Amino acid sequence: MGKKKGLQCGFCGGTAYEAKLRFQGFDIDGWHCSKCGEDAFDPIQADRILKLNKFLKKEYEITVGQISNSLIIRIPKELADLMEIQKGEKVKLKLDDMHTFHVEA
Repeated sequence: MGKKKGLQCGFCGGTAYEAKLRFQGFDIDGWHCSKCGEDAFDPIQADRILKLNKFLKKEYEITVGQISNSLIIRIPKELADLMEIQKGEKVKLKLDDMHTFHVEA
């Protein structure tokens, strides 16, 4: 982003410039005030990180189904929404070991 556009700081009235900020372990867009040092995070990106951290703590028990000769698992809607996976989209499935695999969207 760099220091391009300035916004008025809601805390001190100084000028806040676009910046990459650290939020809960992730770099996101935001604004940093050069006068008071306050940071303001991009609300959409911050909300997505909050949701991600919530889901990282959750565990899902999913029933394996079958269609024709293939076994299927369903991805819960809240995870699909977070990962921005849509019906018909191709994803990658990779085996990690004999009992673990992961999906990349």
